[in-house]
Amino acid sequence: MGYRDVYAAWKADPEQFWMEAAEAIDWERMPSKALSDENAPFFEWFADGMVNTCWNAVDRHVEAGRGAQTAIIHDSPVTGTIHKISYAELRDRVASLAGALRARGIDKGDRVIIYMPMVPEAVEAMLACARIGAIHSVVFGGFAAHELAVRIDDAKPKAIIAASCGIEPGRVVHYKPLLDGAIEQAAHKVDFCVIFQREQEVAKLIEGRDVDWFAFQYGVEPADCLPVEGNHPAYILYTSGTTGQPKGVVRHTGGHLVALNWSMKNIYGVDPGEVFWAASDVGWVVGHSYICYGPLIHGNTTIVFEGKPVGTPDAGTFWRVIQDHKVRAFFTAPTAFRAIKREDPKGEFLKNYDISSLRTLFLAGERADPDTVLWAQDMLKVPVIDHWWQTETGWPMVGNPMGIEPLPVKVGSPTVPMPGYDIHILDEAGQPMEAGQLGAIAVKLPLPPGTLPTLWNAEGRFRKAYLDHFPGYYETGDAGYIDEEGYLYIMARTDDVINVAGHRLSTGGMEEILASHPDVAECAVIGVTDQLKGQLPLGFLCTNTGTNRSDEDIVSECVKLVRDRIGPVAAFKHAIVVKRLPKTRSGKILRATMVKIADSADFKVPATIDDPAIIDEIREALRTIGYAS
Repeated sequence: MGYRDVYAAWKADPEQFWMEAAEAIDWERMPSKALSDENAPFFEWFADGMVNTCWNAVDRHVEAGRGAQTAIIHDSPVTGTIHKISYAELRDRVASLAGALRARGIDKGDRVIIYMPMVPEAVEAMLACARIGAIHSVVFGGFAAHELAVRIDDAKPKAIIAASCGIEPGRVVHYKPLLDGAIEQAAHKVDFCVIFQREQEVAKLIEGRDVDWFAFQYGVEPADCLPVEGNHPAYILYTSGTTGQPKGVVRHTGGHLVALNWSMKNIYGVDPGEVFWAASDVGWVVGHSYICYGPLIHGNTTIVFEGKPVGTPDAGTFWRVIQDHKVRAFFTAPTAFRAIKREDPKGEFLKNYDISSLRTLFLAGERADPDTVLWAQDMLKVPVIDHWWQTETGWPMVGNPMGIEPLPVKVGSPTVPMPGYDIHILDEAGQPMEAGQLGAIAVKLPLPPGTLPTLWNAEGRFRKAYLDHFPGYYETGDAGYIDEEGYLYIMARTDDVINVAGHRLSTGGMEEILASHPDVAECAVIGVTDQLKGQLPLGFLCTNTGTNRSDEDIVSECVKLVRDRIGPVAAFKHAIVVKRLPKTRSGKILRATMVKIADSADFKVPATIDDPAIIDEIREALRTIGYAS
């Protein structure tokens, strides 16, 4: 069956489609039906089944005789170490930690916050919680104390599992003082903390509250897997909210297992036993879905990478990892490739490595600009597949189904909707728009298995954030259009569609044009307030390392490019060259923050920002052209 047959089969009978997909999972009790819609719009999947995530991710592979297969490769260029863990070893390590947690009173439904860097122990902590039915909430290692405290007060965990430190290029990030500060600030008090001491820094433990990772597990009885209901929360993952209050996305166990397992073969095209690498962090949804759970549930080898695309030690580190571990499918953010392209535009480092094992590169996390996609295609000589999804959905909404039928790539489009997602383009009144017209991207309810059923203890916020604007639909917050062949184009966040003298224009379209300039490594376009036209576009340009052109020449050529390709209607007159753009740690450009700086409006520096010092750099650059008073 080709893609259109599979998609049509889902649409004709979603119940049968997902019940068949559920057969690939080991259930203690098979669910009697796929969808429970009695409490719509709070839909649940496989609610009456009984199942355990850890069993499906670890134990069943050992039972099937594949215990010697490598489950996790920890590749850490920042510490100069590589460590491989088999499925059999992983089972024993996870069962031991789970037993220790249970012995200290962690039971089904209790919350555990995990605050760790990219080490195998982070994945083991997630699996240990799943093994005993505890609900984990991973917070990005090194997050500020205040932000961690907010999450402690919302999730109300019984315990926190943390590491003594994280390692960044050239520095050690001290986690323990941040953890201590967060616990002090939080109104909710945890029962205990488990601290994984790293060689690079041994943290001081607080007597009576903190326990050492290894001592904590000494002499305990390993825990067996506890089956839980299909609608039991597997985890809570906080994503930034517009109010500054983070939203706790909930993931139910049954749908999570079924959807991730289905996606590994059908979307990513990998078979059990092959090496799958997502270069993300366990603190983000990509780390949950495609470093920890998806590959392990499907029986792949997953890579836990502790490094950066450049600087650990150079722009060839990705190629080295692919070569050394025979990576079949690689998943990263476009921003990582832009960083590599900026440092090594001609791909000189790539010549030093054999990456012939690589079949496919997948990009997600932000819009993949055509220039980056074309550069990656030219360098790697493999399909470069953009795909689109969100923390809330947990797995791809739109992609190119490499395991069903690779479709022709249209550069600039993440391709077509995946089964489970009925995607529409709506105008402000919620009416469908014609092919090629820019509008709000919405998904007809119910969302498929593996997506969020609600927010943690916040049903009202869930309705307001996602359901109220377009009744009967999930509002994605993204804007785009669908072409005549059904390919979706994501052009901007809804907030980033700007209105210039009555014309609705996509900042993403302008960024695409700016990125095509040979001296531009990376760019962003925002809409700034203008008394005459309502809004005007303003471009930020990061130039390639080693360019010998003047900033003035590059800016004037970029302004001309936009005016030539979009026309005077864009009113694109201003661009500035900056050293770097403000981003989250996962690589998303903080356009909304840049707008507020330019408009001299009050703003809060997002907790997810990679480096707060960049805010002052952007403010100074804007002042040179008359903004940010």
